[in-house]
Amino acid sequence: MKKLLELTVNRVQRQIAVEPTETLLDVLREDLGLTGTKHGCGEGDCGACTVLLDGQPVNSCLVLALQANGREVTTIEGVAADHDRLHPVQQSFVDLGAIQCGFCTPGMVISAVSLLQSNPKPTEEEVRQALSGNLCRCTGYQKIVEAVLDAAEKMGTGKTGNTADKRRA
Repeated sequence: MKKLLELTVNRVQRQIAVEPTETLLDVLREDLGLTGTKHGCGEGDCGACTVLLDGQPVNSCLVLALQANGREVTTIEGVAADHDRLHPVQQSFVDLGAIQCGFCTPGMVISAVSLLQSNPKPTEEEVRQALSGNLCRCTGYQKIVEAVLDAAEKMGTGKTGNTADKRRA
């Protein structure tokens, strides 16, 4: 028997009837059409389904939708506050070539955004630790780590341009 789920997704109030066994991932992708959040392993091991739940990163494949009742969810589609511009983390991923096939990218970006909200000047080790729940088969992680550090630098200085050129020099 379906139950009413009320939550805020990407700053928009939503109401939807869901089965008690549906995961947050299923509701986001299938019912709300937010397909940026990926279904990877379905076991919480890969991080492709990472979203922010009340500002904290969670594997949405492990969260029952009804557990999000009355809460705030941010997906990759809602990371950028201004829909005309990418979030600095997203822009750094593009600028530094931290995207290969792109399957892991939404989870990586969400995890990085969460880290930078709580720690605006992370060390490389802190970035690696924050991303440790996200698996990538393509990049070898170095460019992803560099992109997060680049975004931290941009966000700390208020610059929106590519600081990667300074790092390469």
